Amino acid sequence: FAANHPRRSAARGEARMAGKTQTRDAGWRKDNATAPGQKPQHPQQQEVPADVLLISGCSDQQTSADVYDVSNIGRLECGPGGAGGACTTSMLVCLEKTPAPPMIDLLVEMRKVLREKRYSQIPQLSGSKDVDLKTPFRVRNERGGGGTRALFIGINYVGQSGELRGCHNDVAAMKQYIATQGYAQEEMKVLMDDGRSERPTLANILAGFRWLVRGAREGDSLFFHYSGHGAQLPDDNGDEADGYDETLVPVDYKTAGQIRD
Repeated sequence: FAANHPRRSAARGEARMAGKTQTRDAGWRKDNATAPGQKPQHPQQQEVPADVLLISGCSDQQTSADVYDVSNIGRLECGPGGAGGACTTSMLVCLEKTPAPPMIDLLVEMRKVLREKRYSQIPQLSGSKDVDLKTPFRVRNERGGGGTRALFIGINYVGQSGELRGCHNDVAAMKQYIATQGYAQEEMKVLMDDGRSERPTLANILAGFRWLVRGAREGDSLFFHYSGHGAQLPDDNGDEADGYDETLVPVDYKTAGQIRD
């Protein structure tokens, strides 16, 4: 799973859809491919059976912004408005304008929206397999017939240092959008530190991941959204070329730790 961050420090992170593949800006490659002169990749980075796509809010060296008023980026038909994530907002603005754009067009248009509002972050697309960037972006299996399930996590770190403002609103906006794409409300799970939802602790997030994939079959569509802090920790098993694991930062990270990719 992905989070966005400057190196070795916590910052705002947003991620949409589950997956662990680091596909760098320079181009595309299979997970188990090895460039000349490089060591073979760790087994955890090899291809997985599922078709997994990930859109993250920025590159590893950047921060994905927490915006005070998302209307400064664009008007959204879905969501409560107010504070929110720059990546979430730009993505939804583009999808409301063009519902199923080619993947490359979605990335380019998101970048245009962000650049026009003077945000330097560059959204990233990663995949478990080679991706045809001309393929229309959809959040459901285009062949249809399968079930749906969605997990949403929004952490504002209420009352803690580094408190954020827009992560709960991101969940509300994305959840509303996903409902219009054929995902059943009864197959959605929300973790937020809003005093009403199940808390996004490390244990609950891991349980949420297990719930998301439990009983999954060929043809199903699974969606994962995360808005909260991300960080980096020194690589603990040799599977990262840059020597750092990316992490998600649960609400109880001070006592429970972080979730490595």
